[in-house]
Amino acid sequence: MVEPATGDSLFWEFSHLDSTCFQDFLDLFSKAYPDALNLVQMDFCHFHKSLDLKWPDNIIPIFQPANSPELNPIERLWEDIKYELSWEHCTNLDELRQKLKHVLDSISPEAIASICGWNYITSALFSATS
Repeated sequence: MVEPATGDSLFWEFSHLDSTCFQDFLDLFSKAYPDALNLVQMDFCHFHKSLDLKWPDNIIPIFQPANSPELNPIERLWEDIKYELSWEHCTNLDELRQKLKHVLDSISPEAIASICGWNYITSALFSATS
């Protein structure tokens, strides 16, 4: 999860992608930012819109239009990370995890804001909150 204006971020690895893991992530995110009202933008992946989800009171989901990853700030960061890791050779999944963790740990909030905080994204997010 990234906040495009400040570059604040939260990353958590799960074993797979389903509504149970996503619920766990929402709960972790809610506890990490308990005093903020958080707008969380996401695509229409099946686990994002599961009827079993219990949205924490401090999280408001915003669903982006279908097939529009350019509107989601996190997609810009993943593109940058994938490029950086494309030069790496990993022989197993644990090695890839370690290299990804290194990249995530070394990227500053200022860099994340620079990558994710494009004017059209921050303008849209600010107008959604007005």
